[in-house]
Amino acid sequence: MAISASEISARIVEAVMAQKLAPGSRLGEQQLAMLFDCSRTIVREALTRLAARGIVTVSARRGWFVIEPSQDEAREAFEARRVIELGLIRSAGSAGKIEKPALRQLKAHLQREKAALKESDVGNRSFLLGDFHVCLAECLGNTLLADTLRDYTARTTLIAMLYQSTHDAVQSCEDHVQIVAALERGDHAAAEALMAEHIGTVQAALRVQAPTDPLAQLRDALAPLHNTQAAVAAKGKRRKAGAGTAPPASDSSTYLGALL
Repeated sequence: MAISASEISARIVEAVMAQKLAPGSRLGEQQLAMLFDCSRTIVREALTRLAARGIVTVSARRGWFVIEPSQDEAREAFEARRVIELGLIRSAGSAGKIEKPALRQLKAHLQREKAALKESDVGNRSFLLGDFHVCLAECLGNTLLADTLRDYTARTTLIAMLYQSTHDAVQSCEDHVQIVAALERGDHAAAEALMAEHIGTVQAALRVQAPTDPLAQLRDALAPLHNTQAAVAAKGKRRKAGAGTAPPASDSSTYLGALL
């Protein structure tokens, strides 16, 4: 049976959540068509859908690539997850206790997470930890938001890879256990607070550096020469005025060209 565009896009999202596709990975149409034994038209349809969902991006000359989220996009992704997941738990609280079949499904997922932590398959572990949030949305009765959360979870997985997250997988699983326990006893306020803390902890674990000026070195090197000459002249006057005193250890006004 021929594979569909939906199946291809689902496989790519799963690979992202399992950390098997890194940010910036190239997704060649021809290679994917050969891999899935389908036409490039089907592959292009799958990639176009993923582009609309914010998982991949396309360049007219270079092709398709997994996104590389910026720091602002990372912040927005976590903010979106807070709104969706806390809202889901709050809405479930107004509807009463979570149904027993849903609780059984969540607990079964937690058992798979715990088993994955004992194994060496990092990809499966990563996928299950992210998929918990999708599973939770489904168990709370909102499949539409579950699909949305799948995309945001994939994005935050890429963010964690790109910014070298230090978050502990064991702690993440324990957070999930506490959230389900709060839902089971009907304490939705506690579950909401635990989820907010969990998302905040994951975000805080990102090694996000302060933005730097990418043109700083070039800007200094290409500073107008007359400004540099004036600075050098002023430096000479200061030396004459302070003859006999030790020269300063360094002078930030030194122009790169003066050293060549």
